[in-house]
Amino acid sequence: MTQNCGFVAIVGRPNVGKSTLMNRILGQKISITSRRPQTTRHQVMGIKTVDEVQFVYVDTPGIHLQTRDRNKAINRFMNQAATQALRDVDCVVFLVDRTRWTDEDQVVLDKLTHVEAPVILAINKVDWLEDKTTLLPWLESLSARREFAAILPISAKDGTNVPELEGEVAKRLPEGVHYFPDDQITNKSQRFLAAELVREKVMRQLGDELPYQMTVEIEEFRDEGKVIHISALMLVERQGQKKILIGDNGERIKKIGIEARQEMERAFDSKVMLNLWVKVKRGWSDDDRALKSLGYNLD
Repeated sequence: MTQNCGFVAIVGRPNVGKSTLMNRILGQKISITSRRPQTTRHQVMGIKTVDEVQFVYVDTPGIHLQTRDRNKAINRFMNQAATQALRDVDCVVFLVDRTRWTDEDQVVLDKLTHVEAPVILAINKVDWLEDKTTLLPWLESLSARREFAAILPISAKDGTNVPELEGEVAKRLPEGVHYFPDDQITNKSQRFLAAELVREKVMRQLGDELPYQMTVEIEEFRDEGKVIHISALMLVERQGQKKILIGDNGERIKKIGIEARQEMERAFDSKVMLNLWVKVKRGWSDDDRALKSLGYNLD
C-alpha cells in the first residue's frame, strides 16, 4: 500500500496560536503555551501517523519585527529558526488571527514569497468572533494577498475545522516511506520537555513581571524507574529578576515547582522529584556562544 509522508511548517507572527494548534492536532501537549508572545523559542517537531499517512509538523517561533528592544541574539535566533523551517518542507500552514492584519503578519507573508511548497492559510480564533458576517469579506481580502492552496477559518482552542485543515494538508503530502516510527510523536527529548514545562509555568505565573531574559537549563535528569529526578536551573540576567522569580519567602518558586512537577508527571507518566534553582547569568540572551551552550541551536 502506498505511503505518504511530509514536513509541514506551522508559521505566523508571535502569539497567534501555533503551539496550541500543534497540540490540538497531536491530541497531547508537545509545545508549551502562554499568553505572552514568543513563548516558543525552538523548532519543535510533532509527528502524527494516521494509517499510511505521516504528518511531520514543525512548530516554529513567531516571526517578529527586529525592533530596538527585540534585537538581541535570542530574537535573531528565533527568527532564524522560524525562517529555516520553511526550507525543504512539503506544505506550510500560515496562521493568522481573526480579522487583524499586522506588520508582523506582512513580514511572514513576505518570507513566504519564495517558498515553493503550497501554503494553506488558517484564520485562527474564529470562536472569538462576535459578528461572524465579518469573516467572509475578510477571507476575500486575504485571498487577494497571494495565491493560497486553501483558506480555512479554524479554532485551535476548541478544534473547529482542525480536521478539515489536516485533510487539506494530507492532500499535499508526497508519496514516500515514513521517516519516524508510527508511535513516535516528537523529536524532542524528555529532558527538553522538562525545561520547557518549567519555563511555561514561569511565563504563565509572572506575565509581564519578568522580562524575556529567562531560560531554563536541566542540570540533572535521572530516571530510576519509578521516579524521575530532575534538577532545573532558571537563568535570569539581573538580581532583581531573581528576587521576582523566587518571590516572598520563596512562595513564587515553590508554586512554579509544584505546577511544573504535576505537568511533568502527566507527560512522563511517572512520579517526579523536581528541584529548582535560580542563578544570575548576565547578558546570556545577547551572547551567541552562551545561547549555543544553553541548547539554542538551529536544527
